[in-house]
Amino acid sequence: MICAEGYLFELERRGYVQAGPFVPEAVLDHPEVVAQLHRDFVHAGSDVVPAFTYYAHREKMRLVGKEDLLEELNRQALAIAKEVASESDALVAGDICNTNVFAEDEASKNAARAMFEEQVGWAVEAEVDFVIGETFSHAEEALAALRAIKEAGLPAVITLGIHQHPVTREGWTLGDAFRRLEDGGADVVGLNCMRGPSTMLPLLEEIREAVSCHVAALPVPYRTHEHEPTFQSLRDPEYGALPGGMPFPTALDPFTCNRYEIAEFARAAQQAGVSYLGLCCGGAPHLVRSLAEALGRTPPASRYSADMSKHAFFGTDESLKQENLAFAEEL
Repeated sequence: MICAEGYLFELERRGYVQAGPFVPEAVLDHPEVVAQLHRDFVHAGSDVVPAFTYYAHREKMRLVGKEDLLEELNRQALAIAKEVASESDALVAGDICNTNVFAEDEASKNAARAMFEEQVGWAVEAEVDFVIGETFSHAEEALAALRAIKEAGLPAVITLGIHQHPVTREGWTLGDAFRRLEDGGADVVGLNCMRGPSTMLPLLEEIREAVSCHVAALPVPYRTHEHEPTFQSLRDPEYGALPGGMPFPTALDPFTCNRYEIAEFARAAQQAGVSYLGLCCGGAPHLVRSLAEALGRTPPASRYSADMSKHAFFGTDESLKQENLAFAEEL
């Protein structure tokens, strides 16, 4: 299954989400733009339309002074996703995520649980096919999200965001964390966000060995590496001074993976036993198309996949030979 995520970054690039808060206000301010991005991702090969409710929880809305719009935003996002999914027989998913309030004390845990139950309740009323719980650094927060989903009677895809050290915030190993999630009823478990293809891939084998359920992998499409394993940790003096002293989140362009690197990751992840694939922050339709094609799919967007044989100067088409010879001589 392919699930295209990355809505916050893509809509920020298009000028409809503010970097920093990353609150999905576009759902209310520009619903037609959100709907079109859903369509673009489905056109590129996504089997799932996730409602754009990432960071549409009570804490985030409070921070931007719009908590009163919380329910309206969630219901609108679910309605948009459901409408687009119905156009192509794609699945529609509710979406909940890290609350940024979860900590060791009971008060913060209760606050997080209440946010999950609230958003899952709206997703149930919208009759989604399943709910995604994503980008959790605390495995216990992921378990709380999972409980809210399962108590609502819905299938659950639960993905953790793993930072520079390959353990959860509690210090649990990946094997331990994902076994607990599977035992808690998760239908799919895995990783999303934080890590790029090259630094997420090695972790997937440990997860695959630890669980018997489906495994998910949705990396950020940035060239992370051993010494800078997350997109927040990327640094490169070649590009000079950057906003805030680091590329994340608004100067990551030089680190972006190309479509061929994404295709290579898709094949490697599939070989490692991953059956739920996608891209997170930084994902874009052309990258999703490459991922889909690497898995043997031919989405509608494949009609426009590159065909360099017909390029005016670099093509190999018989009718271009004379022109190419003259161009080669000029070069």
